[in-house]
Amino acid sequence: MNVLIIEDEPLAAEKLISMLKTYDKDISILDVCSSVESALRWFSLNEDPDLGFFDIQLGDGTSFDIFEKVNVNFPVIFTTAYDRFAIKAFKVNSVDYLLKPFENEDLTAALEKFKSIHYSRINAMGMKQTVESVVRALKPENSYRERFVITVGQHLKLVYISDIVCFYSEEKSTFILTNEGRTYYLHQSLNQIEEELDPKIFFRTSRKEILNFRFMGAIINYGRNRLKITIDVPGEKREIVVSKERVKTFRDWLEQSS
Repeated sequence: MNVLIIEDEPLAAEKLISMLKTYDKDISILDVCSSVESALRWFSLNEDPDLGFFDIQLGDGTSFDIFEKVNVNFPVIFTTAYDRFAIKAFKVNSVDYLLKPFENEDLTAALEKFKSIHYSRINAMGMKQTVESVVRALKPENSYRERFVITVGQHLKLVYISDIVCFYSEEKSTFILTNEGRTYYLHQSLNQIEEELDPKIFFRTSRKEILNFRFMGAIINYGRNRLKITIDVPGEKREIVVSKERVKTFRDWLEQSS
């Protein structure tokens, strides 16, 4: 289990880490962020953890500020010395709410609650992926998207799939990068776009990017079991990272696409 801790008191962070290791020595602490700013920076550079422990009151705001600026798509256990935040905590991705100082049995109960919710979610996702794979297998190849209509000022422009290097999300918006190095805004989300693309040509490398097989350059091992891909576009030095959760699937996809 990969855990991110947001806590501005070093002693409290150390105690929480010790308690987590006591519960399960295989728990991996990805990082400890001590402020809203450092947490936002961490999220811009890393994949989501399996679970977050968020202290609510931080030196530069509250951890609720984080939810307003990034999509927190993973479960969170809040830790705080103030019970007045309880109602607000359960309006976001909260698994539990631990009032400081909490004991080992409190933490254990919260983690067991997380595990029961987490495994239920995994089973549901597994069923969803099975259904999606059947739908995709039955889908005729010629029904995949062939082009996008882009609004450029007062004009409409056709951008063909064969000219698209990648799709990516940035600051809650979606963009395409073409083989001419041009960037265009799209109204659809990456999840919507992914369903319309031929999986033999495009691969979802992370929650933020979808790559066109035909424009891949060098593939490089990139720490913590990830891969980094350079793309072949004139004047564009973009690099795309394959998240560690998708590396094995990516390798299998390369063999099928080659």
